Amino acid sequence: MLIGAATIFVARLLGKSGSRASLVVTIVAHWLGAYVLWSFLGGLALHYRVLTAYDGALFALLALGVGYWQYVTVVTRGRERGLLVFVGGQLAWLVILLYQNGMLWN
Repeated sequence: MLIGAATIFVARLLGKSGSRASLVVTIVAHWLGAYVLWSFLGGLALHYRVLTAYDGALFALLALGVGYWQYVTVVTRGRERGLLVFVGGQLAWLVILLYQNGMLWN
C-alpha cells in the first residue's frame, strides 16, 4: 500500500491524476477493507455460534480473482461497472458462506 501511495504521489506531481497505479491502490484498499470486515463478522458469528465454519483463505482467493476482474472492468468500462463487480464479489462470498454453513440448499 505504501509503494502504491508513493507511486500515486509521484504520478500526481507529474500531472497524471488518473493513473493506473491509483486504480490498483483503490481496488486493493477496497478488498483489504472487505477482508477485514468479513473476518471480523465471521469471527463474531463463529463466537456466537451463528456459523459453524469460516474460511478466510477462501475469501482471499476470491478477492484476488474478483479484484483482478474489477481492475480489468474499471480500465475497460469505467469505475461504476467496476464497483458493480466489487459488490457482486461480496454477494458471491455471502452465498458461498451461507452454503458452507448449511443455510442454503442443504
